[in-house]
Amino acid sequence: MPPCPDLLSDVLRKLRLRGTAYLDLECSGDFVTEAPASPGIMPGADHLMDYHAVLRGQCWCSIPDGTWLLLEAGDVIIFPHGHAHVLASQAGQQPVRDTCSCALPPGATLPHPARLQGTRMDCAAQEQGQAQGASRVLCGFLGCDAQPFNPLLAALPDVLHVRGRASGNWMACFLVQAIDAARARQPGAPAVLERMSELMFLDALCRHAASDDGGSGGWLAALRDRQVGRALALIHEDPSHSWTGEELGARVGLSRSVLYERFGQIVGQTPAQYLISWRMQLASGMLRSSTATVAAIAFEVGYESEASFSRAFRRVVGEAPAAWRRSRY
Repeated sequence: MPPCPDLLSDVLRKLRLRGTAYLDLECSGDFVTEAPASPGIMPGADHLMDYHAVLRGQCWCSIPDGTWLLLEAGDVIIFPHGHAHVLASQAGQQPVRDTCSCALPPGATLPHPARLQGTRMDCAAQEQGQAQGASRVLCGFLGCDAQPFNPLLAALPDVLHVRGRASGNWMACFLVQAIDAARARQPGAPAVLERMSELMFLDALCRHAASDDGGSGGWLAALRDRQVGRALALIHEDPSHSWTGEELGARVGLSRSVLYERFGQIVGQTPAQYLISWRMQLASGMLRSSTATVAAIAFEVGYESEASFSRAFRRVVGEAPAAWRRSRY
């Protein structure tokens, strides 16, 4: 069997992953603040994930009822499911409610400078001349599609923690340069920061997938299984093909029954169910971003008629393709 293509990159492209750097946060004193569940600040994104990258110093972080994690310079922490969480100078500190004022001024350059001193967040800091705190943290968001089908989200833990020491702290160094460029309004700097945010997420995913924790089950674990990973690769290489269990099994060197059993145990769906779900994700992207007719999209993702595609789309998404398209414009 030939090696599998980079399915992770393919899925991330189809799920429209986008990143943004929001706050350049200077922390001083005995600081603590609570970041609420991800707000709707990225129009068009079904799902938001928070991230923090420690550029200087250190801090502690935890989700409700979770383990406190020490974040040091170069570390990145991501909350794939958008959980509320606490950033603090010491483990176990509890935030004070109603002390955060994060309304950014109109036309603010992102990431916007902010100060966290004690329990009070000040997001009205000036663009220039911001005083240095003991710790500096870049706070941002990653947006992606969640509907109609995102095989990745369900496979991710509540927290992804990437230690900078393991990667030589290169991410923090690049981020500081990119932030300074954005602050100086250099052309292209905001786009660089957005790509850096996406790169942080991809790096965290790769490390998680390669770890013991990433191999216990779910879509990421499937990539590590030779036969199931190859079956996924075949589906992604040609999603419009009418794949049968017998054909997939023959291509990966397993019987149909063994492939279906192993695929279902790891992925949580049969190959046929996964094929339909992925086709609907591809179709939704075309409905959202193109002016192609529903009939043309149906043919593109492997259906012989518009009627059969519409029935499948309604079963998975809950509404007809044309109605779904109208609701997204």
